[in-house]
Amino acid sequence: MSLDPPQGGKWSSAGFRLGIVCARYNEVLTDALLAKVTAIIKDAGEPERLVVERVPGSHEIPVAMSLMLGAESFGCLVGLGVVIKGSTAHHHLVAESAGQAMQQLAVECSTPIINGIIVTDSIEDAEERVTGSLDRGREFGEAALHMAELKRKWTKN
Repeated sequence: MSLDPPQGGKWSSAGFRLGIVCARYNEVLTDALLAKVTAIIKDAGEPERLVVERVPGSHEIPVAMSLMLGAESFGCLVGLGVVIKGSTAHHHLVAESAGQAMQQLAVECSTPIINGIIVTDSIEDAEERVTGSLDRGREFGEAALHMAELKRKWTKN
């Protein structure tokens, strides 16, 4: 587990087209995660466009992103979900397949995608990452702005 998030950097959201796809499963936690990411983006300026789409669960995030990228261009997309272990290992399968699909889509479309799917073995661990001291929402929002800036820097006009 990483307890040492990236430090430094101040990014602006001004002029960026950003998208967030957020799962509804574990909705109290995903709502809080979504609120943190959007706050980071909005506190950094006024994006040209900020699209938020909700999907049933984390497994549906990559398809929604693919549909969005087929319709318009984005500086960065963020996929948000909270997957908590149940009585089987299904949570690992969901998170791993969604993560691989997002990475493949990012490379194929030359669009940064932040994998903001939190995977834990307990509700307490999930709460610590979403509403506790391990503020993953802040990290995901800042990573999106950093990567959108990098895309702008290296994309030919």
